[in-house]
Amino acid sequence: MSVLFKNALILSGNDVIKDGFLGIEGENIDYIGKTRPEKSYDVERDMSGRLLMPGLINAHTHTPMTLLRGVGSGLNLQQWLFDTVFPIEDRLTREQIKAGVELAVLEMLATGTTSFTDMYMEPEAAIETVLKSGMKANICRPVQCFDPEEKPEDNFRVKESVELYNKNNGAGNGRVHVDFSIHAEYTCTEAVTRYYSSIVNGYSGRLHIHLSETKKEHDECVEKYGMTPAEWFNSLGAFDSHAFLAHCVYVTEGDLDIIKSKNAAIVHNPTSNMKLGSGFAPVSEMLDKGITVALGTDGAASNNNLNMFEELHLASVLHNGYHGDPTIMRPDDLIKMATINGAAVQGRTDTGVLLQGKKADIIALDMTKPHLVPNLDTKALVCYSAQGADVAMTMVNGKILYENGEYLTMDKEQVYRDVERAVAELYR
Repeated sequence: MSVLFKNALILSGNDVIKDGFLGIEGENIDYIGKTRPEKSYDVERDMSGRLLMPGLINAHTHTPMTLLRGVGSGLNLQQWLFDTVFPIEDRLTREQIKAGVELAVLEMLATGTTSFTDMYMEPEAAIETVLKSGMKANICRPVQCFDPEEKPEDNFRVKESVELYNKNNGAGNGRVHVDFSIHAEYTCTEAVTRYYSSIVNGYSGRLHIHLSETKKEHDECVEKYGMTPAEWFNSLGAFDSHAFLAHCVYVTEGDLDIIKSKNAAIVHNPTSNMKLGSGFAPVSEMLDKGITVALGTDGAASNNNLNMFEELHLASVLHNGYHGDPTIMRPDDLIKMATINGAAVQGRTDTGVLLQGKKADIIALDMTKPHLVPNLDTKALVCYSAQGADVAMTMVNGKILYENGEYLTMDKEQVYRDVERAVAELYR
């Protein structure tokens, strides 16, 4: 089916088109312009008062942690993770994890996310939900090892990770990408990291890692190995294919040089870093070095939501305030971080921007809300004024998944029932 959106405000690449037209044929955008196309479309929709822009890409999250929303508030990362989160996660069942993923999908669709990158246990539960919902996602099975005597080839997480890739990569006509993952330096041994990295590089795979999230993590790695976490991972081959690194709050200039030289990417998580008191990632230095920087929410237990517009807003004001310079973070760069840079991290070259030939991964914002009037600078409104609740439509591959509060592929009431049951079981 073909669709023509008309009378829309359109964010197309770096351009803002007023009273424009956007045509969709099947899964792809086949026309964007200021004048009506000559081609006729099956359906025409008036988008007056709406901004059409690329769907947001959440490049680092842990979706089942919606079930832990708010748990451990007021703790630093190490206390939060080891004393609070891990004990709860040890009790999670596959059914509970799936309920958490489905709740996350509802939240992301309603706030304009069209694709997300997930790191968690029971990844096939997430894949099932992604396929059902119509969203896109990069899914992995994170590798950990706490036993220094364990032989790498005996690590069950490594085996599950490789099996997941071989079985599911490319599922849903490419909507699902399977990544590889090492949780962090402090949760994995040198032997397993080296062994697993060689496997990942054999696939030329994408490797998802938490890196230098806290000063404690960074300093203890230097004390233990005489290397920063970035130096340690690089020495073991972890950056030799397509690594992307979440947080990077305490990276050194030398670390950033390594990351740039290896064409690795960084995912900035401003809300999580602030809530956990982790610190200020040197994002301006990353951008100055030409490193690809994307945005993520992290999990709902350390955020406490999956609203990417909130990440856009915080990233826009946080670093300007820290540096005392309002030119550090520009709307153009921020929007790219939330869209096309996220697509690059996910290995998706056909999305992240509204251009002819790209996938129709589109969201519509209701620009008639009081806080979006008057519109004197559309990009500035997106970064500084827009809210997740302003999303009126979320479309993936030319299919509307959410519109005006209604979910077209998900049963909201059933998801809530499943979540209520999971929470009752988990915290009884």
